[in-house]
Amino acid sequence: MTATQGTTNTPRPEGLRVPPLLLKTLVTVVVSIIAYVLTNALNQKQDEVWKLTISIVIGGSALIIQYMVDFERRLEAMENGQRTRIREMKDSLSEHHREVHGHLSDHRREMTDLVDDRFARISEATELFSQVDRSVLRSDGVTKLARSATKAGLLNNELVKTFASEEIDRLAQLLENLSNNIADCLGENQDWLIDLTRCIKNTLDATSTSVDRDFWNSEPASRYLEAQSDAILRGVKIRRLFIVDTEQEIDAKLTELCESQRSLGIDARVVALSQLPHRVQLGTHSDFIIFDNELTYEIDQDTKKVNAKTTLNARAALVEHRMKRFNRLWEATQDLSA
Repeated sequence: MTATQGTTNTPRPEGLRVPPLLLKTLVTVVVSIIAYVLTNALNQKQDEVWKLTISIVIGGSALIIQYMVDFERRLEAMENGQRTRIREMKDSLSEHHREVHGHLSDHRREMTDLVDDRFARISEATELFSQVDRSVLRSDGVTKLARSATKAGLLNNELVKTFASEEIDRLAQLLENLSNNIADCLGENQDWLIDLTRCIKNTLDATSTSVDRDFWNSEPASRYLEAQSDAILRGVKIRRLFIVDTEQEIDAKLTELCESQRSLGIDARVVALSQLPHRVQLGTHSDFIIFDNELTYEIDQDTKKVNAKTTLNARAALVEHRMKRFNRLWEATQDLSA
């Protein structure tokens, strides 16, 4: 049993293999010989040339058939190999897809979230600028602000970027407060005063107490009066009431100040509260200015009579109250000499 198994499993030595071409030749020769023998046996009357021709034809046919069979076998083997490789490639791709599917899913999810976030921001910005276009605000100014803020954020200067950020926050807070019809700041904001004067179209009614008497000799006062002169040229009517407590306070400087403003086209008057009936007196010494009967600019003083806070108020009830107070004071001065 052992010997038999050894004989069966022992591969044929490589040196005993017959080359395919030699094998085909031997088969062809054998077939030709057999054909010659058969032809000679079946028909001995034929001459030798005919017998040889028949043998060669049959042998050649056998050779061609061998090559055709071999070609078909190789073609089939090649097709099977191609199908095997395609199947292996598909299996490999499927396995690779399964392996990376989890990673791709996470990556796709991250990309989707990122794209959704970017589109949400774009949508928010588009909606914001659409609202600006629908409002009376200058959309070009808002666009310029956004573009300038972006440029400032790209500067290689931390101090400038920090300062720009603070200014943007301050402006944003101011606009938010104005959207609620009230805004304020510490101290006296003369820039608000001048900018509002440049914006008005109809009227400016103002009181001026002794607290701001020194203001009229300052540089901001010159710009304020210049803005008022420009407003008067636009057809704006300006009234200013200089208020003191007693007639003794109406000195030459105050009278001269009043006259200088009249020369600019401002309807200016000086009045002492002691001259007026108690019912029309100011009540407080806080200055206020009414712009276009829509917004008031008020300065509050502290206990030392120093300007402590400036407030802009566009609430209709307060604006109407200030208008009535100013008109009562103004009408009470009609019969008084300035």
